[in-house]
Amino acid sequence: MTTEQEIGKLTEAMKETESTRMYERYLAIRLHLEGRTLTEIADILGRSFPAISGYWKNYRKNGLQGLELGEYPGGSKRLSNEQEERLKQVIAEKRPVDVGFEAKYTWTLKLIRAWILREYSEDYTLKGVSKMLNRLGFSYTKATYTLAKANPEEQEQFRQVTLPELKQLDQGKVDHLLFEDESAIRAYLALQYNWFPRGQQRKSKTYGQHQGAKLFAAIDYETGHVLHREEEKLDAKAFQRFLTDILQTYSGKVVVVLDNAHIHHADEIQPFLKEHARLQLVYLPKYSPELNPTEGLWKWLKHDVVNNVFFQKFYVIRSHVAAFMKSINRTPQAVIDRLLLQV
Repeated sequence: MTTEQEIGKLTEAMKETESTRMYERYLAIRLHLEGRTLTEIADILGRSFPAISGYWKNYRKNGLQGLELGEYPGGSKRLSNEQEERLKQVIAEKRPVDVGFEAKYTWTLKLIRAWILREYSEDYTLKGVSKMLNRLGFSYTKATYTLAKANPEEQEQFRQVTLPELKQLDQGKVDHLLFEDESAIRAYLALQYNWFPRGQQRKSKTYGQHQGAKLFAAIDYETGHVLHREEEKLDAKAFQRFLTDILQTYSGKVVVVLDNAHIHHADEIQPFLKEHARLQLVYLPKYSPELNPTEGLWKWLKHDVVNNVFFQKFYVIRSHVAAFMKSINRTPQAVIDRLLLQV
């Protein structure tokens, strides 16, 4: 098997796994096959050199199977497989209040420890609970909102039927698959956590005004390249100009996946779409921003170059945005890894 074939298999495994720990192991091996040293990979992933070295040795010995999570390293498990499965189900599907913890709505290590003690008479330390959760595929993450008006059936139809059909680029029905969205980048945005001397606080100046940049962007599913356009307004005319950019950039059949914003359905763009039959717009289920990876692009942009920064001049915002887009287009694999692998 060639190195390119190995990288291809690892990339597929990364797309398919639902385990963050397995994703990390696959990524470590892929980075090494792409030329990174084990020391560099350890720094990138925040793991010890022996851990990364162990991944590599196991992979060389047994391939992808050698990366599979092994048995519990701390001796015999105190909970059976069935008990662990029930624990996973309770944490994932129920709130503490649903299983008898009055007025408690968020799972903490203390509550999970108390539940295990109550149900199975096993008294874990908090560190022991944390290790077990990590082994079972859990991580300490911040909750996110989901739109109450979203239709789960339509979302599942899009995930399981519509999107897989569009992704079959090798069959010749679609030459290019793009994900499109718009965003307004203001002169100052939400403040975010950042490293700073203890006892002090970074201060961002502001005039209290709301000037900013109006952006269109489209991510190429196959290559990770990002095409963007800046406009004064996010209206139908501006959207049509961006569609023109897309047609000038890509030849053949182009499918653009996008949300149901008014400008995407506007009467003004219908003649344009009829004139350019090789361009097809595919609409996401309503209230489903999580299905569009371009939403993640905006978060990335704001995190890296906008949040906590005050722009005195409008053109400075534009220069920051342009620099960001130029930077990520130099490393399209990072775009694929960060935004497209879960699509």
